[in-house]
Amino acid sequence: MTERKPREFFPPLAAGVGLGLTLTGMFLFTGHGLGASGFFTNMLAWLGSLAAPDWTEMNSYLGNYLGATHPMNSWLSWELAGAAIGGLVGSLIAGRFRIKIERGPHTSVGARIGYAVGGGVLSGFGASLAGGCTSSMGLSGGAVLAVAAFVFLIAFFAAGLLVAAVAGRIWQ
Repeated sequence: MTERKPREFFPPLAAGVGLGLTLTGMFLFTGHGLGASGFFTNMLAWLGSLAAPDWTEMNSYLGNYLGATHPMNSWLSWELAGAAIGGLVGSLIAGRFRIKIERGPHTSVGARIGYAVGGGVLSGFGASLAGGCTSSMGLSGGAVLAVAAFVFLIAFFAAGLLVAAVAGRIWQ
């Protein structure tokens, strides 16, 4: 049986226009921009309220996220679910779905997973410091011309270039 050849990637300009239309639709239909990091904070606060309710309520950060509704009732939860399902469907349609861990020839699977988890934790921490993730700060904030969004994007890309220079050596 021959393996199906994956389709070409979507043209970046068309993808950017699609992302802009998606962001416009989010503003028009929900009154919110795009964002995802708040979901994880809401879920952490909810789990904390189950495991250690007093500590979570007194916590100056997580206590602000406690509410009367379950985290799955939040628009963020459904936005994130839609993004995951859309990504899966898109990769299946394009013939690009694979379960694998990409890594350099001298990088072990454990090290690659460690780098990914470490990068995710640092990105999450940075998102909480910045007041939002790249989609909420960069896209939604930039769409409404918020100064913080442009400061964030400059810092985000500068950090990305620095990390890419260091990680490029690890990847080889």
